[in-house]
Amino acid sequence: MLSRTADHLYWMARLTERAENLARLLDVTHQMSLVPQSVAAENQNWGAILALNSLEEAFAKAYDEVNAENVLRFMVADAANPSSIYSCLRGARENAHAVRGTLTAETWESCNATWIELREQKFEQILSAGIGEFFDWVKLRSAVTRGVTFGTMLQDEALHFIRLGGLLERGDNTARILDVKYHVLGTTGEEGTTDFYQWGALLRSLSAFEVYRKVYRDVITPARVAELLMLRADMPRSLHACADGIVRALEHISNDHSAETDRRAGMLHAQLHYARIDDVLAHGLHEYLTDFMESIYALGEGISRDFLLPDA
Repeated sequence: MLSRTADHLYWMARLTERAENLARLLDVTHQMSLVPQSVAAENQNWGAILALNSLEEAFAKAYDEVNAENVLRFMVADAANPSSIYSCLRGARENAHAVRGTLTAETWESCNATWIELREQKFEQILSAGIGEFFDWVKLRSAVTRGVTFGTMLQDEALHFIRLGGLLERGDNTARILDVKYHVLGTTGEEGTTDFYQWGALLRSLSAFEVYRKVYRDVITPARVAELLMLRADMPRSLHACADGIVRALEHISNDHSAETDRRAGMLHAQLHYARIDDVLAHGLHEYLTDFMESIYALGEGISRDFLLPDA
């Protein structure tokens, strides 16, 4: 496969997944903002989203104050912000258009229809209709595009590059959401008790609430939330599941130059496969997640070097 084609497929998937995961992060922050708290604490939570995406400086150039409406406008609909949902879905559509002949008609139509529907919505309309409904729409459109892609495309290299891009982005964003929310949520009230609503919101943001109840059949605890979202191989959005899928995708596209990237992916998968949550928490969850995100970044650079455009 031509590296240019692989590059467009890879980034089409990454940007679609990025838009979905940004919607998930904003949604859980919005839900948590409904819990009684000080204005300063609420604004700090919104500011954490900017810090997590290294966007503090860009935000400060366009907005005077960090608050819910400004951060939502910046991260949802600001065309000048390359990390906004608007920019991600626009970029996904542009990449899909560049390789339209490689995609099935259903995949192209889903990606194109998502962009057309989004560009017709103004931010004020999104707010008035309910920001939660918009986030649900983004997640649904991502799921539809992913579904028709895996349900209609030939299982060749093109599909493996799409899968690879989506899994890298998903793993990175699951780690980011867990990192930014885990320490914000701490225990409340009596020692050992947690705020069920807020932990439930975090799990729902990663489509993990029902899975948690099925796996643990008990009250929600921070350690189990971390275990589910990090180490469970059968949880679709967990770090372990993403690393497993990355290794499998790389097996199908490996070439003479990708041995080091394959090795890095295998090491990351092994670390998650054999890890125990007690050890992770004892050594520091934030440190573990930071190492994971750095590994994902290094994998992305390796994939670009080995398979994609030199300047990708």
